[in-house]
Amino acid sequence: MSALANHAFAKMNGIGNEIVVVDLRDSSASVSSQEARAVASPAGVPFDQLMVLQPPRIKGTEAFIRIYNNDGSEVAACGNGMRCVARRLFEATGQTAATFETKAGLLNCWEGADGLYTVDMGPPKFGWKDIPLAEEFRDTRSIELQIGPIDAPVLHTPSVVSMGNPHAIFWVDDVDAYDLGRFGPLLENHPIFPERANITLARIVDRDHITIRTWERGAGLTKACGSAACATAVAAARLKRANRIVQIALPGGELTIEWREGDDHVLMTGTAVFEYEGRFDPALFASVA
Repeated sequence: MSALANHAFAKMNGIGNEIVVVDLRDSSASVSSQEARAVASPAGVPFDQLMVLQPPRIKGTEAFIRIYNNDGSEVAACGNGMRCVARRLFEATGQTAATFETKAGLLNCWEGADGLYTVDMGPPKFGWKDIPLAEEFRDTRSIELQIGPIDAPVLHTPSVVSMGNPHAIFWVDDVDAYDLGRFGPLLENHPIFPERANITLARIVDRDHITIRTWERGAGLTKACGSAACATAVAAARLKRANRIVQIALPGGELTIEWREGDDHVLMTGTAVFEYEGRFDPALFASVA
């Protein structure tokens, strides 16, 4: 019997990024890729990311967070999901700040007086091996990659960066002018990205505002991707096309991203919306080994 059968969950969203939060801190059980896919099925609780709280492994942290995409793949980072986890914990305990461990490292989260939630996503990584890329590029502010005819590429020369997960940002004049549902899977699985990549179309509105759309690795088209917003803000600042504090507009809403100069950390601030609570139907996991 799956540990998730009859287990409580919270359905939430971070500016439209569909999140399911499950607290397994009182259990030694873990969640398999099969179980994550079962939860994401139409008969379950469809999500972009599943955030699973497990017992803390490091003193001073609230939990070790495992993060699953709806295809069952496990990822190291999800900023929108972390804001939802923080809200859930803060409402239960009265805390306004906490530290969590993820596969991307330790993340500090806090609630502001404005009711918004901030996640310190840590420093970005720019080395080609760190992103990672399949071959060396000394300058990852723009790499040689295009889709479409050689003499008239549809998309080309993305910036690449890791925010605990790999991102490629293509700079365009209109983020809605491209069939991202068609190009996204091709670029996500391009051989240059050995661990696949999140694919973002970004338009610089001015030095303080950027508009993006993202094809998320393992999740597809989503209304929002927090780590993509962070990656885009950092990439734009590296190209000196935007300031280090910017508003990122996504289909689901807006995030404020600050790339701090002092410690190089990226702070992401936005909403975390609670939708409903429930319990998983045991029948969802009947075919899970």
